[in-house]
Amino acid sequence: MTKALNPDPKPLDHLTSCGAPGDVALIDKQGELDFAGLEAAVGALAGWLRVQGLAKGDRVASWLNKTRLACLMPLAAARAGLVHVPVNPLLKRAQVAHILADSGASLLIAGKARLGSLEDGDLSSECPAVDEHNVPLDGDGLPPSDADPDDLAAILYTSGSTGRPKGVMLSHANMWLGAVSVAHYLDIKPTDRTLCLLPFSFDYGQNQLLSSWYTGASAIPFDYLMARDVTKAIGRHDATILAGVPPLWVQLTEIEWPEDIAGKLRILTNSGGKMPVPLVSALRKCFPNAALHSMYGLTEAFRSTTLDPVLIDTMPESIGQAIPFAEIMVVTPQGQEAEAEEPGELVHAGPLVALGYWQDPERTALRFKPAPGFSHYGGMAVWSGDTVVRDAQGYLRFVGRDDAMIKSAGNRISPSELEDAAIESGITAEACAFGVPDERLGQAILLVVRGEGGEADVALKRYLKAELPNFMQPREVIWQSILPRNPNGKLDRTEIERKWGQ
Repeated sequence: MTKALNPDPKPLDHLTSCGAPGDVALIDKQGELDFAGLEAAVGALAGWLRVQGLAKGDRVASWLNKTRLACLMPLAAARAGLVHVPVNPLLKRAQVAHILADSGASLLIAGKARLGSLEDGDLSSECPAVDEHNVPLDGDGLPPSDADPDDLAAILYTSGSTGRPKGVMLSHANMWLGAVSVAHYLDIKPTDRTLCLLPFSFDYGQNQLLSSWYTGASAIPFDYLMARDVTKAIGRHDATILAGVPPLWVQLTEIEWPEDIAGKLRILTNSGGKMPVPLVSALRKCFPNAALHSMYGLTEAFRSTTLDPVLIDTMPESIGQAIPFAEIMVVTPQGQEAEAEEPGELVHAGPLVALGYWQDPERTALRFKPAPGFSHYGGMAVWSGDTVVRDAQGYLRFVGRDDAMIKSAGNRISPSELEDAAIESGITAEACAFGVPDERLGQAILLVVRGEGGEADVALKRYLKAELPNFMQPREVIWQSILPRNPNGKLDRTEIERKWGQ
């Protein structure tokens, strides 16, 4: 049975006490670790961090695969009074150097190969590096902390889809209540086993651990290369919960699933972009026994909405309603609450709202602004820049990002609408639309899709002409067998535009 929805946050490291001491908290290459072992290992790691000459509030960065050490770092850093900066293991040295410099990290923990890739100047003299194999997970440790839940606990760097990555500041309360909220609306039970595929540098990636431990469930960190690796891991570990991003779901629906393995999953949860209707249908076919949760979120406020799985077949385009602890408003350009079916900006208020961007007051002021006067929570809110529509029953539908809108011949065109049409044709499974300068139109539309072209190109263009108005027709459809992805597994729109938008 899922724990009651408790709105009172605790210090993040207290998650070690949420499960029964003998229940399994972690399953990895080293074996099983129960909650008593989790508490001891977190305490030992926190104790080691404390004697590294770090002061309260110092930033400690980890650049790791999904090792046991990587799983323990969020809680151990919090217990030691430090601020954790998880770095995506797929990033290269220049990106890592930026994150280390920007965060002012006082310690970097990474593997030998990654440390060897750094060049002179990538690490400041104030940031020593430690090989991950030299970090102990046993020995005398620190007891649970008495940190203020409002204290800064982590800085998560966004993937940098526009400009350099920026650090989102998260408090203990942000992360604790995020775990409580997800555990509640997913109905995670102590008997569940979460196969953790998403990067731990990603807010929802970390939440795979935190929401599982909050309910006393088991987390299984897993680095995969091929979609079939996921199938094997589910069978090997009897996993019941799987979180992913749309490109991963596409890969998983393109392979054969043994019925007995597919049947083990009872919860599928999507992040990192909305799922096209054909993808929803494919997932429902592959995993008929699993509850499919379609969600919307942004790192600055963690998650915002989720759709009740019982509605996914009848409302596959909806992003649902507000999750626990979130107030979601649809606000017109005049600052008023939008009427039903009236487009507006999604604004998120409540205790999941982050503390702002690390040492960047200008960008913080652009995104974090006072909540509208009609807000229940009030205080600081995240103004997402995303346009949504709320229907008469209160369910939301994503329209698009204002800064991604294509302006062609006086028309504002949502890239996602064109991408959805391309995917709904059944001719391609992935698509990315964007505008390029055009003297006559202002912007012309390019559509980059996955596939081989040829006859498929003719069929897709014919479909789009039949389904979309003339002003939404792409000037060119570019076919590629592989599309670039960012470190979180999403399509890398910035790289796609750079390569094919010149």
